[in-house]
Amino acid sequence: MRPLGVLTPLVLAASLLTSSAVASDGSPPARPVAGTGCQAFPDDNYWHADIRDLPVHPRSRQWLSHMSTDRDLHPDFGPSYGAGPDYGIPVTVVGHGHKRVRVRFDYAAESDRVRYPLGRDSRIEGGRNSPGDKHAVVVDRGACRLYETWNTRVHDGHWRAGSGAVWSLTSDALRPDGWTSADAAGLPILPGLLRWNEVKARDVDHAIRFTTDVTSRHHLWPARHDAGSRDSLAYPPMGARFRLKAGFPTRGFSAGAKAVIRAMKTYGLVLADNGSPWFFQGEQNPHWPDRLIADLKRIPASAFVAVDTSGLKVSDDSARVR
Repeated sequence: MRPLGVLTPLVLAASLLTSSAVASDGSPPARPVAGTGCQAFPDDNYWHADIRDLPVHPRSRQWLSHMSTDRDLHPDFGPSYGAGPDYGIPVTVVGHGHKRVRVRFDYAAESDRVRYPLGRDSRIEGGRNSPGDKHAVVVDRGACRLYETWNTRVHDGHWRAGSGAVWSLTSDALRPDGWTSADAAGLPILPGLLRWNEVKARDVDHAIRFTTDVTSRHHLWPARHDAGSRDSLAYPPMGARFRLKAGFPTRGFSAGAKAVIRAMKTYGLVLADNGSPWFFQGEQNPHWPDRLIADLKRIPASAFVAVDTSGLKVSDDSARVR
């Protein structure tokens, strides 16, 4: 699915910053992930950055010309109507004492080779026999630590995955540049998922992960990895961020859809993996309403522009923003 990038020595990224009760701009803290008491990274993290005032990226038109902007967005989550597990990427929450297991990685040189809190309770995207990406996203609520794997499978009690990554949810530290994660962009999946508790509360406070089918062999901060098929910079790179135009009308949309639209205008979408064009991701949750999913399918890709996020960067190796 994703070719490897430049190999670097195996290290776990150290915690650089801890989250605070109030963000530097006086706004309330980010909403915790349900059932954890942990935020999906600090308030000053890239995923929570307000991009309404950022300039349009100079390559916005070029990128969008290769991104099937004649279609509408597709929420890659919601009811499956009996065809299998509900769509979406499941989040498993465990206690700090959960048993850890060894995982053998196909791309071991770019994976965090520690023991992962996986077991019979671990939920895997699409189910364990899925032909898809089989992401596993696990939060240790006691340590506020995030474990993510891609192409996750178990045979005779032995765990394997394509790749794996571990983050402290209280840190802005990034993976070594050139390393993949459970995503082609080398970014965490969890902070870019729409979650039911935040949509229900009408308070989505982060950017949203999405995919497109043809990308360049480049990545932009804070992405650490790419897996594109084009050398040309005219194609979108991993880490590119897109904003819904401020004037996009919300009349006729449900309250939940309006909350998501506000987030797309305020925080935008982050290109995180190769896949179907304009598919954006949410958690697997049986509570997603049919009306919400239908409304989100009415948002046109043509209403987005790419923004230049370079002015947010404080350090090459941190997701902290100015």
